[in-house]
Amino acid sequence: MNDYIFLIHNDAADDGLSRDDEWAAYITKLQQSGVFQGGSAIGDGICMSKAGTRPDITTKLSGFIRVQADSLSRAQELVHGNPVFEAGGTVEIRELPKT
Repeated sequence: MNDYIFLIHNDAADDGLSRDDEWAAYITKLQQSGVFQGGSAIGDGICMSKAGTRPDITTKLSGFIRVQADSLSRAQELVHGNPVFEAGGTVEIRELPKT
């Protein structure tokens, strides 16, 4: 099994974030299938650099979900039902390297 992170963008027409019942159903589905590894909304923050520059934070990200899947194709299937995705927004899927 591989670990993947779903980076939730805030670009849905109605943001998809205020749908508590849909989020609960989606997370429950992931938990029951045994793939859910955690997740959270992402709040405001800052960027830091040892060079002293402070670029703006990436404002398009609003949350993340971590899942396990045997392939990228399977991870793509797990996005279905995500309230932001279903509202027309973007969910970025990234594989987390094994360390």
